[in-house]
Amino acid sequence: MVSAARPIPAARPIRLGMVGGGQGAFIGAVHRIAARLDGEFALVAGAFSSDAERSAASGAEIGIDPTRAYKTFQAMAEAEAERDDGIEAVAIVTPNHLHFSPAKTFLEAGVHVICEKPLTAKLQDAVDLQRIAAASGRVFVLTHNYTGYPMIRQARDMIAAGDLGPLRVVQAEYAQDWLTEAAETAGSKQAEWRVDPDKAGAGGALGDIGSHAFNLLTFVTGLELDSVAADLCAFVPGRRLDDNDHLMLRFVGGAKGMLWASQIAPGHENGLRLRVYGEKGGLEWAQENPNQLWFTPFGEPKRLITRGGSSAVPSAQRVTRVPAGHPEGYLEGFATIYREAAAAIRAAADGRPIPPEVMFPTVEEGVDAMRFIDAAVRSSSDDGRWTKLR
Repeated sequence: MVSAARPIPAARPIRLGMVGGGQGAFIGAVHRIAARLDGEFALVAGAFSSDAERSAASGAEIGIDPTRAYKTFQAMAEAEAERDDGIEAVAIVTPNHLHFSPAKTFLEAGVHVICEKPLTAKLQDAVDLQRIAAASGRVFVLTHNYTGYPMIRQARDMIAAGDLGPLRVVQAEYAQDWLTEAAETAGSKQAEWRVDPDKAGAGGALGDIGSHAFNLLTFVTGLELDSVAADLCAFVPGRRLDDNDHLMLRFVGGAKGMLWASQIAPGHENGLRLRVYGEKGGLEWAQENPNQLWFTPFGEPKRLITRGGSSAVPSAQRVTRVPAGHPEGYLEGFATIYREAAAAIRAAADGRPIPPEVMFPTVEEGVDAMRFIDAAVRSSSDDGRWTKLR
C-alpha cells in the first residue's frame, strides 16, 4: 500500500535515486547534470548496474555513500523505504526493456518516477504502467527533453493562440548517421541494445528517435494522431530492427503529416526538425539551432523569434535561464524537465494541484507513443496499409 507523501521543504533538494546510468552510460550522466542544474534534486542512492561490483564502482565515482549503492533496484526500493531520509523520487535510465519493473516497484513503494523514453518495450506494459501510476498517486515524468526548450514552448503557445490558424500539415524528422555501419558488431554497447528487439522493443530507430519526433509534434500542435502508413526498414545487413523509417500521418480533425526517422543518414548528427503549417502561416524549428524559431505569416516576410528576445511569450521566458544571445540547448532543456518534475513533486507532497504553467511529458504521453510505434510496426508489416492507433 502506498504511503502518504510527506511535505518537502522548499529549501531542501528532493532526494533522488537512480536505476542504471553507471560507468560508460551517456544518458545517466546527462540525467545527473540536469537533476542538479537548478538545485532541485540531490542524488543520494542508486542501483547503477545489474553487475553489483560495477554498481558500487559507479556510485563511488560520483560520491554516493557506499551503503546506498545497491546491488539491485529491488534492494534499493526496500532499503530506502526503511530510511527516514530515503529517496523521494527515482530516475530510471536503463534500456527500454528495463523500464517497466523498476517503475512499477518504485511507484508501489510510494516513490515518484522520472523515466527515460520510450515508456516501455511493449505496449501492454505501457498500458499496465499507466494504471499503476494512476493508482499510486505519484508523479510520473517521461524525459522527452526537447519539450523543455523555450522555443518549443513558444511554438506550442503560438499554435494554441491561433497564430497559424487551423493546422493543415505537420512535418517532423529526426536524422542521425551513427548507425550507418554495423556499430553493434564493433563493440558499441549503445548500439547493441538498440538493435536488439528483446531489449529495445519492436521499434529500432522508430523507438529510439522516432518516438522523440512523434512526441514533439503532438506536444507542439496539440493534434491527436488517428492513423499511420509506415515503411520501416533496416538497410544494414543482418540488422534486426529498423534503421530508417518513412511514415505518413492522419490526424483527428483532418490535418496531415509526415515523419522521417533515420540513423543511417551521413552528415546528420542530431537532426531533429519540426515544421507546422496552417491556414494563416507556418513555423520551423531545428534542434541543432534551438534558440531560433522561424514564423512566417502567409503573404508576409519570415520573422525570426529568438530565445529570450522581445517576441518570446511568457511560457518561453519562464524556462529561459540566461539572456538572449547566450546559447541554451540540450542540457538546459533536459534540466527544465527536471525542474518541472520538482514543481510537480513538491505540489503532490503538499497536497496541492500541479501549477497550470508546469508542463512535462507524462505516462499518458508515453502510452500514446507506444500506440504510435505499435501501429507503425503493424502498418509496415502489412505493406504500408493505413493503420489506426486504436
